[in-house]
Amino acid sequence: MAPGPKSAADVVETYSVAVRELCEFAAKSGDLDHRFTPSPTAQEGIAGHQVVAARRGSRRRNEVVLAGQFKQLRVRGRADGYLDTEGVLEEVKTYRGDLDRMPANHRSLHWAQAKVYAALLCAQQGLSELKVALVYFEISRQHETTLVEHCSCAELQAFFEGLCEHFLAWGVQELEHRKDRDDDLAHLRFPHDSYRKGQRELAENVYRAARHGRCLMAQAPTGIGKTVATLFPLLKACANEGVDKVFYLTAKVAGQQLAREAVDTIRRAHPRLRLRVIELVSRDKSCEHPDKACHGESCPLASGFYDRLPAARAEAVVGAVADREAIREVALRHTVCPYYLTQELVRWSDVVIADYNYFFDTTAALHLLTLANEWKVAVLVDEAHNLVERARAMYSAGLSESNLREARKNAPPSVAPQLDRLARAWRAVSKTQSAPYVLHESLPDRWVSCLAEVCAGITDCMAETPDEIDPELLEFYFGALHFQRMSESFGAHSMFDATTEPAFGKSGRVQTTLSIRNIVPATFLRPRFVASVTTVLFSATLTPHSFYADMLGLPTDTAWLDVPPPFERSQLAVKVESSISTRFADRDRSLLPIAHLIESQFRKEPGNYLAFFSNFDYLDRAAAAFTSLCPSIPVWTQARRQGDAERASFLERFTVDGKGVGFAVLGGSFGEGVDLPGRLLIGAFIATLGLPQVNPVNEQLRRVMGKMFGAGYEYAYLYPGLRKVVQAAGRVIRTA
Repeated sequence: MAPGPKSAADVVETYSVAVRELCEFAAKSGDLDHRFTPSPTAQEGIAGHQVVAARRGSRRRNEVVLAGQFKQLRVRGRADGYLDTEGVLEEVKTYRGDLDRMPANHRSLHWAQAKVYAALLCAQQGLSELKVALVYFEISRQHETTLVEHCSCAELQAFFEGLCEHFLAWGVQELEHRKDRDDDLAHLRFPHDSYRKGQRELAENVYRAARHGRCLMAQAPTGIGKTVATLFPLLKACANEGVDKVFYLTAKVAGQQLAREAVDTIRRAHPRLRLRVIELVSRDKSCEHPDKACHGESCPLASGFYDRLPAARAEAVVGAVADREAIREVALRHTVCPYYLTQELVRWSDVVIADYNYFFDTTAALHLLTLANEWKVAVLVDEAHNLVERARAMYSAGLSESNLREARKNAPPSVAPQLDRLARAWRAVSKTQSAPYVLHESLPDRWVSCLAEVCAGITDCMAETPDEIDPELLEFYFGALHFQRMSESFGAHSMFDATTEPAFGKSGRVQTTLSIRNIVPATFLRPRFVASVTTVLFSATLTPHSFYADMLGLPTDTAWLDVPPPFERSQLAVKVESSISTRFADRDRSLLPIAHLIESQFRKEPGNYLAFFSNFDYLDRAAAAFTSLCPSIPVWTQARRQGDAERASFLERFTVDGKGVGFAVLGGSFGEGVDLPGRLLIGAFIATLGLPQVNPVNEQLRRVMGKMFGAGYEYAYLYPGLRKVVQAAGRVIRTA
């Protein structure tokens, strides 16, 4: 029988908690409600704090480091400002819109944070009383609203201790879990009877990277079991190196499934393992009421969310739930939103499985939580070759005139003038177009200024009359906000261009799309690597490693590992059919020869095959040609915009006794991260080298890469193309 829970007296360790985390746990109540205006951007928030600090001058101490102890809790944080000559502690909150519309539970949480900082300051300075000031700074108007309470030290201490008492039992439980978890992980054994060839070397290097606090790039062949070989050593490092959490990040849903399976494998080998695992799912996929808004007056799962959250949270961590359906069941049992329950559980989990964007994107939740809570995290980046393109997309932005026109149609009167000024600025940019594609050295100042006015205007409107914002305007708003953020950090790592094309249905008119295209995401990713104890990037295709190090901004002391393939040369047959040209001009003539080639191999050795093509058009025509030639051979094809169910159906066609050909896109969801071992897949056909299309954008990228790294063609075309080929071929090599 498992031992019962320990009392506070049984645990002598100290649990460290940030002021914000303490207050959000113990002082948050009421509805989930995001109606009160979207938060200012990070740059706007920082700028707002700086304005308030500058107005106070030298009489204000900024970013005051504070810490205090209550029983087993150590509470720490930074107060925004302290005017010691006036005896005023300030907590600054930036916002947009009408302050009177701020929900009461938001204001209550802000007061709680301010008073905890004040209590810590009183204890640290030996004060008898203090003025506690909430300073609300409105970004658009640069206006301050200051709310002040005069508090005695005794009052503040009592408030502080009340919150701590509310949190203490949970903190003790977390200390107990951490101790039990680390004890289990310290004795963790590899979950299989033996290592595959290459697995031990990979696992040892991953652990060594965690021990020395370095990043690691590991190129390891498909089929050796990279997922378990990387996750297992980092779990060991949690116990031995004091790592708080492991983030397992993937580019695609298939990678998350493999991560879940690896966790299950480890758990089967250690049935009593005390490990909390959570998988993050997008809001679109986890929303129970997509027709309702995220506030208590609309959605029943948002109403009273924070009042019912404690019970749901407690049940979820006891059960150590991980998969989407298990969390959903817990959430619905307690009538809370599954998506936001999952977000809360990140704080109390040991392993988090998520998409890249949760750690690497502009406002990545996992990265922000890591900084705020000072977690020691170890990060695994699965199929890391994808991170270059994914990160480029994260830090790129584009807006089209057609988007603006749709947003303008039903725009409220308060926003229409700003949209019209932006439209005029847009036309001024369009008039400078001397060709369909034009690269600009800098952003157009007037256009950027008008865009900022639009963002501010829509934000104010959302605060005042949220019901007046229709879906088209809201979609444009989110795109405009992202463009504005990217414009604030525009530099040599990106390029700004304008593309014109005829407007649909408007003869004689053109529309211009303005884009900030990130080329080298290193500038943005570098702080993410600094935030982790170790980041391990692994893939079967990370060659040349200098390309990925340059693109991603990896630290100079990043270790490099190239695990040799475990297979004998005789196990793999590779044939290059040079007689068939797959150049664009020759593609029509290539269809029948490719169909004959596939048929010949299939007749020679019947089984399951994959045939990869560079795009859907080529794929569809090749599949039609093959079906016409060989109507008796089963064929299934990857569809455009395939959902999870369609994707699963495609993979279910690959059975042990099956025989047929699946047609897929090179570099798509079936070209990597798909596990079809043994007879499930015995061969692959790969048409084209997968090189990116030659177009003005890629040509400019080639020129910039050549200037920065001296390898323009290689960085822009060759390496990305050949990587797709190697990945596609790797689907065949899954077992010893």
